[in-house]
Amino acid sequence: MVEAPQLLLTGRSKMHPHITVVVPCFNEEANLAPLLERLDVVVGRLPVGRVDVVLVDDGSRDRTVEMALSLRERFPYLSLIELSRNFGKEAALMAGIDHADGDCVIIMDADLQHPPEAIEEMLTVWGGGADVVACRRVDRETDSFLRSLLSRSFYVLLTKGSSVPIPRNVGDFRLMDRRVVEAVRLLRENQRFMKGIYAWVGFRTKIIEFEVAARHAGVSSFNLRKLWHFAWDGITSFSIVPLRFSSYLGSAVALGSLGYGLFIFIEAVVRGGAAPGYPSLMTAIAFLGGVQLISIGMLGEYIGRMYVEAKQRPIYIVREHYRGRKITEG
Repeated sequence: MVEAPQLLLTGRSKMHPHITVVVPCFNEEANLAPLLERLDVVVGRLPVGRVDVVLVDDGSRDRTVEMALSLRERFPYLSLIELSRNFGKEAALMAGIDHADGDCVIIMDADLQHPPEAIEEMLTVWGGGADVVACRRVDRETDSFLRSLLSRSFYVLLTKGSSVPIPRNVGDFRLMDRRVVEAVRLLRENQRFMKGIYAWVGFRTKIIEFEVAARHAGVSSFNLRKLWHFAWDGITSFSIVPLRFSSYLGSAVALGSLGYGLFIFIEAVVRGGAAPGYPSLMTAIAFLGGVQLISIGMLGEYIGRMYVEAKQRPIYIVREHYRGRKITEG
């Protein structure tokens, strides 16, 4: 085995901590073996105690479950949580967090866009006193121009309206101390935006940078439609900007209507001009109707979220939990 580097783990209760790696999966059959092979090499270099890798299958339609089960012979520390259907990545992340019992928990994707080799630096920063080590992608070269533009616009809008700062280009790839994991577990809302939840719980956070790689295999399931819904969930979960926008728009329309009324009064009374008739009336009605529908739609979005949360349904349902063996490294 390669000699373990001397990581800075002062300030933590254990010199050889127990780490848990949580990996949500959806149709990742071709990526699991390469991911675990690279993880195994990285973990073998680290001065850690017990190691767990928790895969969460989010209703995959390929052979992800079968592949994960077959890999447990080579990687006995591997656990698999099979959800009863596709609940979405945010719910799958929460399932993994709920079943993670390490001194620190590392979250990463299965497609190898998150390099396992960054775990060494994450542990070093965590050992230096950080409660959260979040990873920021250096660039978005793997994204299309439209996707990059929409991402920048989303973060600008979210940052302006959120009550807590949400770092830009910082996703789910992160390390969380045990106390942070317990805090995240307390937040049980059904419609989740994990990036906002991570920011909301706070704690001492350090950000490191990494270069995102191309997917090892397969195609991302996050198309523009899903990304739009994801962004809208994020905005409505951690911002009231849409409601403020409708209020500002309503105020602007009211002021505009008042100004237009004064203009008509001046034209009709002072100058003796004829007041505009049917065309201007229909234009005003159509405009006001559109504003009202937009405002009602925004208000309905928030009421709908309250309706969903009031049902208090579980975030996810586990079909089967295949537990790995407790393995000690180092």
